[in-house]
Amino acid sequence: MFILNCKGKVLVLNKPMVMGIINATPDSFFEDSRKIQVEDAVEKAAQMIKEGATILDIGGQSTKPGSDTVTEDAEMDRVLPVIKAIANAFPDVYISIDTYYAAVAKAAVEAGACIVNDISGGLFDTEMIPTVASLNVPYICMHMQGTPKTMQLNPVYENVTNEVLDFFIERIAVCIEAGIKDVIVDVGFGFGKTIEHNFQLLNTLEVFKMLDKPLLAGVSRKGMVYKTLGITAAEALNGTTVLNTIALQKGATILRVHDVKEAKEAIDLLQLMDE
Repeated sequence: MFILNCKGKVLVLNKPMVMGIINATPDSFFEDSRKIQVEDAVEKAAQMIKEGATILDIGGQSTKPGSDTVTEDAEMDRVLPVIKAIANAFPDVYISIDTYYAAVAKAAVEAGACIVNDISGGLFDTEMIPTVASLNVPYICMHMQGTPKTMQLNPVYENVTNEVLDFFIERIAVCIEAGIKDVIVDVGFGFGKTIEHNFQLLNTLEVFKMLDKPLLAGVSRKGMVYKTLGITAAEALNGTTVLNTIALQKGATILRVHDVKEAKEAIDLLQLMDE
């Protein structure tokens, strides 16, 4: 069990939880997750909460392979109205800001977010980790090789599990030294990893429990599902549910997903196996 301090709100992770993805972007890889209009995002949030999401992850730029960088100001323009509207409509929900900019993280937390989700593990913006420490919110630290623009060109590892584990040992130490109290680990499926690397990580996911941190799994509709099956991202719900189930069996604490209902059902059914 993990107890996280989310800007004064306590989040008790005594069983796996669902994080719903809401992208305030025009170009995320899964079309149905794109929500530019604030009203649409609030409607999507309501649906996800009803279906069982505990956390909503709001992002303002696509990080799909080959994507271009969006500026801090443009990202703020996209995410802040969405965060404010969702926080106002659903004050009890936990909102995560998906950004690697420290300034965006700070503004988002001031607008109503209470978790920071950083795909760069603090390596893209040197102010990120001290900023999160000052905000006193949990930090989702993800592993990525390269940048979204370059990460899938030629990812290479001698042993992907060992190298990602070493990355987290170093990053967690940096976070703790800076004063971050709650770190969540995300191995970064699809971020600077081949399909083979992704499945090696999934197969060894239980190794990361030695870090004694909540473990987030984000496989939802990614290439490791649809490319492996020879389908599209739009057709990848069933495959996503299979891999989410495996991730749960191997120790995942949070499932980051586009489809909340199916992820919550996987959690509920597996919980019965443990009773």
